[in-house]
Amino acid sequence: MDIKSLEKAALSSRALSMDAVQKANSGHPGLPLGAAELGAVLYGEILKHDPSDPAWIDRDRFVLSAGHGSMFLYSYLYLSGYKGLTLEDIKNFRQIGSPCAGHPEYGMIAGIETTTGPLGQGLATAVGMAIAETTLAAQFNTAKRNIIDHYTYVLAGDGCLQEGVSSEACSLAGHLKLGKLICYYDSNHITIDGKTDLSFTEDVGKRYEAYGWQVLRGSMYDFEEIARLTEEAKKETGKPSLIILASIIGKGSPNKAGTNGIHGAPLGDEELALTKKALGIPGDFYVAPEAEAYFKVKQEAWKKGRAFWQAEFDAWSEENPELRKDWDFYFSGKAAIPEMPGFNIGDKIATRTAGSKNMEAIARANQNLMGGSADLKSPNAVTLADAKTFSAETPEGRWIHFGIREFGMAAISNGIQLHGGLRAFCATFLAFSDYLRPALRLSALMKQPVIYVLTHDSILIGEDGPTHQPIEHINALRAIPNVTLLRPADAEEAREAWIMAMEKTDGPVLLIMSRQNLTVFEKADPEWENMIRTGAYIVKKPEGAPEVIVIATGSEVNTALDAVAKANANKKVQVVSMISRELFESQPEAIRNAVVPPGVRVVTCEAGSRMGWERWAKPEDIMSIDQFGESGPSSKVAAHFGFTSDALAALIDK
Repeated sequence: MDIKSLEKAALSSRALSMDAVQKANSGHPGLPLGAAELGAVLYGEILKHDPSDPAWIDRDRFVLSAGHGSMFLYSYLYLSGYKGLTLEDIKNFRQIGSPCAGHPEYGMIAGIETTTGPLGQGLATAVGMAIAETTLAAQFNTAKRNIIDHYTYVLAGDGCLQEGVSSEACSLAGHLKLGKLICYYDSNHITIDGKTDLSFTEDVGKRYEAYGWQVLRGSMYDFEEIARLTEEAKKETGKPSLIILASIIGKGSPNKAGTNGIHGAPLGDEELALTKKALGIPGDFYVAPEAEAYFKVKQEAWKKGRAFWQAEFDAWSEENPELRKDWDFYFSGKAAIPEMPGFNIGDKIATRTAGSKNMEAIARANQNLMGGSADLKSPNAVTLADAKTFSAETPEGRWIHFGIREFGMAAISNGIQLHGGLRAFCATFLAFSDYLRPALRLSALMKQPVIYVLTHDSILIGEDGPTHQPIEHINALRAIPNVTLLRPADAEEAREAWIMAMEKTDGPVLLIMSRQNLTVFEKADPEWENMIRTGAYIVKKPEGAPEVIVIATGSEVNTALDAVAKANANKKVQVVSMISRELFESQPEAIRNAVVPPGVRVVTCEAGSRMGWERWAKPEDIMSIDQFGESGPSSKVAAHFGFTSDALAALIDK
């Protein structure tokens, strides 16, 4: 180990980080200054990677869970030679147009494995990456060759380990014995408000031991010790490892090191000058020549390592042509759409049940579909045909028992999806989407096509009462940019919704499913299977021009059809099923006008809050529920709230 060069690399990282934050007059210099030695040994000696091929499938993953310290990551990506990142980018840290955003953003710079910043989610996402590595290794490695054999590393701080999502995910990681997950804990005992003992005095090591992790301890400032502890972590194959590294936030700053004053603010001109003098940094945005030379030599070694893997992969491909076909499909990012189950007009079936039948067919055709539910496999009616449960004993399994951990489940699903090779899904009740929403937001921000199955979609779940009856949830989820929310109205629509979800490649899809049975209805539009992809289509069309258009979603389409049958027979009513309001609203005007002609009175019907329906109907023509539910049989709950086909018929006739 070239200690002198590593010291120069750490010095360079500190120099770049403090100058970038000072120039931007914004940022978090404390972590990059306090953990620079870890970055040097991690990027220089520990990681299996090749900056010239950052998408190499068998690379080690590194996640900066403490994303506020983003200059730590940017400086080492730059020093180690990742493509596309320039010194000018670093000089424009936190400025519009610079890939060096305030927190690491997935897709902006090669080498950023996931968006981080919301504390704890990076560590939870890394659990998903470790799960993906484990199952892909079990499915593709042979007795002769290991073509999937890498580690997932994380740098987390006190904030990450205080957030509940990391507890959810790390508890599961210990249970699953994810031995190739290694987390470095930057233990500096400082958060924004001051010392951690203001609110955080637990023994983190004992907590993680209770989770089933190996816990190791050392210094952030001893290169050889960090490398030794990492090797010790690798030797423990039956447990993930937490390496607690004692550190000093803002190390090198004469007056601010070890204080909360350096956590999230620039050093200031005077302290910056003093710090540079103390560290021996000769100028602005300084990179030591010794560090440049060190990483240049490393780049050639990394290329040779990747080339060796490629030779192994080519030999494996020759020896295992069927596995290679599976590999190509897994990593193509494409979905196979099989022949799907059929349903008959008049069948009464809940969309969650129909979705389960569709999912079984899709799972058989897409053996890389992986996920599970938050202890709601049967109520959510999600299943993977013929799949084993993922565990330490059956790592080839595709079904994950996430336990009652909605937030952790969603963040882990992001990690599975980000890793590559697998298509991730997860499931819970719609009312509990509140628990997973922050991770869904990152799915959308990173444009990851995770599929979320959210069942029990309205007050019509009945007896469980207001805690389980969603009211505001659909509109709250619609508010997240780049989310496709699909609420199918019958079994046939549920089939198309699953196909649409599998075909989506640039963002998450939410499948909102009913518990109650819904009648499969006749569709007036012979091209409805194509039109549904616009977000809406005509279910029932009157003779001549319509006088009233009823727009309904999900189970309320059944309600709308019943209401039309009860309404004034002389009134010409058109019924529209709007499986996705946002998708339909994004269509060209000509498509929207063909389904909902302008100038015609519109009545909307959705068993949830009215927010957003004002675009389509006058307030008095919006049938909605804007209060919490009640406990009781579904039909009586609907009658209690006046949310019935009789009430809708009266509104149509008004």
